[in-house]
Amino acid sequence: MTVARSLLLFVLAAVLEIGGAWLVWQGIRENKGWIWVGLGVISLGLYGLVATMQPDANFGRILAAYGGIFVAGSLLWAVAMDGFRPDRFDIAGALICLVGVGVIMYAR
Repeated sequence: MTVARSLLLFVLAAVLEIGGAWLVWQGIRENKGWIWVGLGVISLGLYGLVATMQPDANFGRILAAYGGIFVAGSLLWAVAMDGFRPDRFDIAGALICLVGVGVIMYAR
């Protein structure tokens, strides 16, 4: 159950961080306003909180593993929210990153 909880926390952290950054981007770059920016900042803060809930106590390991989740999650977010179409290299790179997550976090 610890692996499932950890993966759920990684997904939640990704939604909060990627979503928060996207809201800031929309607020500033797409002129949607400061409410969007403020919501993005709150979301980014919540991402930091969720990251502390990982069962492993090593900040560097958590952040390194989360990097792989962030890469794959960013591509998925871009598909869902911006109509981005990843090519085979995007997909291969994301899969490599996810393998890295598995090795860093769960190969013990």
